Amino acid sequence: MNFPLLNTLSLLGLAACCAQANAAKLEDIAPYPKADAGYVRQVIHLAAQPQEQDFKVEILAGKTLTVDCNQQRLGGVLEEKNLEGWGYPFYRLEKVSGPMSTLMACPDGKTREDFVPVVGDGFVLRYNSKLPIVVYVPKDVEVRYRIWSASATVEKASVQ
Repeated sequence: MNFPLLNTLSLLGLAACCAQANAAKLEDIAPYPKADAGYVRQVIHLAAQPQEQDFKVEILAGKTLTVDCNQQRLGGVLEEKNLEGWGYPFYRLEKVSGPMSTLMACPDGKTREDFVPVVGDGFVLRYNSKLPIVVYVPKDVEVRYRIWSASATVEKASVQ
């Protein structure tokens, strides 16, 4: 018996099962709408934290583009919508503009592939592990995220 092949097949089966479970999990929580034509629905499930008020989630929506030495950004607004009848939030990125770039002369003229984020309003969200973060974006946009946490140290301002 070929154990590496059996292990690989087992892992593939487990991955497929988990993907189906995550899709079912989303539908079990609330009936989030399917993505409109030209859009995709991307979902983030957060791990429970002991003090969730001390955490924030930064949504990094963007595209992988060919860039040079200049700073590149895309523009857009992540709008919060309400799931009617449930009161749960979901988010929609309607329009992505750009890319915008600084205009420095690049001495080496080299280019590279890099993730270029959308910057704008609405991209920092409250941390809530009880609900998924559901984001609808245009098909050519990828959603990444970063978790921010507050320091345990609290400083006092001086009176001047």
